[in-house]
Amino acid sequence: MTGEHYSYRHYASQEVAEGFDALRFGGPIGRYLADVQAAVLREALEPLAGRTVLDVGTGTGRAAVELAAAGAAVIGLDASVEMLRVAAVRSAEAGVHLRLGRADAHALPLADRSVDAAVSLRVLMHALDWRQCVSELCRVARVRVVVDFPSSRSFARIESVGRRVARRFGRSVEDYRVISEADVSEAFARSGYRVAFVRRQFVLPIALHKKVSSLAATRGVEHALAAIGLLRLCGSPVTLVAER
Repeated sequence: MTGEHYSYRHYASQEVAEGFDALRFGGPIGRYLADVQAAVLREALEPLAGRTVLDVGTGTGRAAVELAAAGAAVIGLDASVEMLRVAAVRSAEAGVHLRLGRADAHALPLADRSVDAAVSLRVLMHALDWRQCVSELCRVARVRVVVDFPSSRSFARIESVGRRVARRFGRSVEDYRVISEADVSEAFARSGYRVAFVRRQFVLPIALHKKVSSLAATRGVEHALAAIGLLRLCGSPVTLVAER
């Protein structure tokens, strides 16, 4: 593992791990974000009963627990021991079994086509080499791969640049990259996969929705923006589902 990369250092923190769910999924907008994410995963992977699913960058295990509760045999891998500790507690509280282990998304410790599907959420945006991560997901999955990422055509591009500038001036912020759908599709094609479908979540930045903190306003505004085609044009984050 390339421990000097910011993403490894950031998520190795016990404080970050224990506060991640509250920061990401707290409040009405955070809960809505989690519900949308769960719905997209179900759409992408059902039927789940009896299938083996690999969750790379499982973090606190939120997605892994939901997949296991739906009947999948889930392997959750992450580079952060602290994140895995939180995932273990979460799975125990939910009464589901997860096979958890420490691993790097750039070099997965699994054989070729050893799982039915592979999922990786909020990983490509931070990875040292996101194309290598896609290649590894495709290598170990037998049928389908699901990833998400902030779109290079979205408002996230502005925030991404702002965070990189802030880091250069010494501020402690979580950096990330934006990626184009075309580049991700091309990376899948190199591994013999085709894009099955794409889902985009928001037009306006999630941070803005959280600041307003009104689910009714979020739904109303996003519905209106989608109706005039902006969701298709610049929605983010993008969830992309690819299959052999």
